[in-house]
Amino acid sequence: MKKSSLFIFFLVSFLSNCQNLNKEIQKIVEGKKATVAVSVLDFGNNQSVDLNGDQKLPMQSVFKFHIALAVLDYVDEGKLKLEQKIFIKKSDLLENTWSPIRNKYPDGNTELPLSEIIRYTVAESDNNGCDLLLRLIGGTETVQNFMNSKGIKNFSITANEEEMHKDWKVQYRNFTTTNSMNELLKKFSEGKIVSEKSTAFLIKTMLGTTTGTNKIAGQLPKNTPVAHKTGSSGKNKDGLTGAENDAAIITLPNSKKYALTVFVSDSMESETENCKIISDISRKVWEYLNQK
Repeated sequence: MKKSSLFIFFLVSFLSNCQNLNKEIQKIVEGKKATVAVSVLDFGNNQSVDLNGDQKLPMQSVFKFHIALAVLDYVDEGKLKLEQKIFIKKSDLLENTWSPIRNKYPDGNTELPLSEIIRYTVAESDNNGCDLLLRLIGGTETVQNFMNSKGIKNFSITANEEEMHKDWKVQYRNFTTTNSMNELLKKFSEGKIVSEKSTAFLIKTMLGTTTGTNKIAGQLPKNTPVAHKTGSSGKNKDGLTGAENDAAIITLPNSKKYALTVFVSDSMESETENCKIISDISRKVWEYLNQK
């Protein structure tokens, strides 16, 4: 077979497989009372599959990944150090928000290494830790500008956790597309966002994520490396879920990697069902890429 014919054969085969995966994803979301966006990006060949991948949807706590990167850029530049102690006042530990830091240190007046605050913020999705990090680097504008400088598009970060907790609608100001999220994950994995040392630190932190274990990682084979950041809005008084999200770098048994981002937005489904949508899609994608 000539090289040109072989290329066409593999191209047609690849496109057919992508279409099949897309159809399988559509079956999972069919009939769901929610907006579901999915993006898959194979790091090996840079090929992607998406459903509503360019739709701008609220990130919720997924934005803590962007914030952690901006903080680590400060570390890379010598403006901050991972080992430096950060003093936490009682007034920093707001009530009525998710905060493992506050649960462990209810009276505040303690010092934690910056590395530990990042771990709490990313791996345990601590909202008070998140806003502490933002104050260290000058707020959300610093994060936005840093991401812009790295060529990341179709996203916006303008509100912190405290602001989101005061007004349900504010979460929609912190948005991204699942395609944009995967682009960031790939650049991050390739060491194009922060230094090699900072990349390794954050990957390790994300591999230790304790939130959303029933989402992307939920139905994957045991011990599958999943470096991810989750996000969840909970429900409002009308039973609407603004966001149930997960974004991950997943390693296959052959050591190849891919990014998967699934956002379930404006959903009237139960929390269990929202998370099952994500885990069902994740399992289907893993089976497809592992077989390929």
